[in-house]
Amino acid sequence: MNTCGSRPWWPRALSRPFLAGLTATTLALPGCQASLSPSVPLFGAYFPSWLICLAGGIIGAVVLRVLFIRIGLDEVLPLRLLVYACLAAAIGLLLALTLYGR
Repeated sequence: MNTCGSRPWWPRALSRPFLAGLTATTLALPGCQASLSPSVPLFGAYFPSWLICLAGGIIGAVVLRVLFIRIGLDEVLPLRLLVYACLAAAIGLLLALTLYGR
């Protein structure tokens, strides 16, 4: 019959060095959090910056699609939806990087 004193309650993989490292990491993590997320006041409400960058990326992809149609590049694109989704993501990420430094 097992008693509480015969073996520890944690699994064997959770040794003392592992638990010490886990404790140190857990205690250090609160210093990594950002104080505030970037928000932009629009129309009396605060919008998160990623939402504005997302809208800018979508608008940029639509503008590029119109440009691609005019120069004839749209017809030769394989997987158009994927290409335009990646363009929107790239434009949105570039906006976030240049406007907010993230």
